[in-house]
Amino acid sequence: MTITWGPEAVLLVVLGVLVFALGLAASIALHEVGHLLPAKRFGVKVTQYMVGFGPTLWSRRRGETEYGVKAVPLGGYIRMVGMFPPRRGEDPAVIRESSTGVFQTMADDARRLSAEEVGPEDAGRVFWRLPVWKRVVVMLGGPAMNLLIAVVLLGVLTTTIGTRAVSTTTVGAVSECVLPASSTASACPADAPPTPAAAAGVLPGDRVTAFDGEPVSDWEALRQDIRDAAGREVPLVVDRGGEAVELSITPIATEVPQLDDEGAAVLGADDALLTTQAGFIGVTPVQERAADPVTAVPGVVVDQVVAVAGVVLTLPLRMVDVARAAFGDAPRDPEGPIGIVGVGRLSGEIAAIDQFELSDRVAGLLGVLGGLNVALFVFNLIPLLPLDGGHVAGALYEGLRRQVARLRRRPDPGPVDVARAMPVVYVVTGLLLVMSLMLLYADIVRPVTLLG
Repeated sequence: MTITWGPEAVLLVVLGVLVFALGLAASIALHEVGHLLPAKRFGVKVTQYMVGFGPTLWSRRRGETEYGVKAVPLGGYIRMVGMFPPRRGEDPAVIRESSTGVFQTMADDARRLSAEEVGPEDAGRVFWRLPVWKRVVVMLGGPAMNLLIAVVLLGVLTTTIGTRAVSTTTVGAVSECVLPASSTASACPADAPPTPAAAAGVLPGDRVTAFDGEPVSDWEALRQDIRDAAGREVPLVVDRGGEAVELSITPIATEVPQLDDEGAAVLGADDALLTTQAGFIGVTPVQERAADPVTAVPGVVVDQVVAVAGVVLTLPLRMVDVARAAFGDAPRDPEGPIGIVGVGRLSGEIAAIDQFELSDRVAGLLGVLGGLNVALFVFNLIPLLPLDGGHVAGALYEGLRRQVARLRRRPDPGPVDVARAMPVVYVVTGLLLVMSLMLLYADIVRPVTLLG
């Protein structure tokens, strides 16, 4: 795959990056809407809805909520009052004057900031007072929105353009000569015999319509017919520019792997590949995308979720591989983690590669944005603060603790003191920052590319 650089290619690259940037911003904005709507529905006071971080570029207040866009569009947040409950046994309106220990100070500072946002009229509208199930709904709203976006994007891709590549009965390439399987020659030797297809006059672009007197419906059936016709001269009909052309072809017998009913190679008792004699003519079919019914969409989404989850579960090891590639000569794993810059670069390449048709470019960008939202869904479910999954884990633990106390007929233990996890928040935030900077550097000096 190549890009022929010129004004048009540069424009296509910019367009691809722009589509990705807008898709990323929309995914982040809708993620926060997923939190905002249930929070407001449950009566929580939401003071801010922001897309991005850093200095505010634009904002407008509607009712009690300020809506705005910030300078760094790599995230977003909504600010709900009363995220942290007071220390057990303390009046929520009273702020402790002092504490001992660094970790305790972190927790007290978080409670203090949370309490300062709560006015006298907001006592019943704080987040921590919501029932457990409502807090879970609010915090899962963001990831659920990303999952919904992924289902829509991948659904459109699957049911219209298609995610599967299937072989057609149109000839994509014709091999000029027959070479031994062990040959590494890039050109045909003078004494090499022509392939049956070349000898018969088959040309790239021909569409095979009949073989051995039988109509051809698909490539798999044609391939099997060719395999069965070794050594026999058979009639071949191709459609060439709308005209039926009759040819004669004699497939030669060659050693090929044995295949089972599902098309997989068959292994012997010693795990050696079993082979058989089969016909060969020397053509390569054109690959086209095939659309699937809507019933295939859940499987496509689940496969992506499982793949992303596998990356997340092995993230420390994969980041070591990224570091080796960025600071050494190790190859970059195309299946490993990629930063925002890297994904933007891939989007630009998808839009500009010469060999891609318009449908391929649209499919590639839909796949990138769908995969991005799958990644946001999975990553935000990690049960660590400050990620959404950390808040969900805290709420579920609180519900479990209360249920156990109820069964044991003990007093209600009260809300879980999430503020005590602030040291974890700082550690996780620091690790995420280091990981983001590492991926940014790797995407610049050793990018994952479609161009090879």
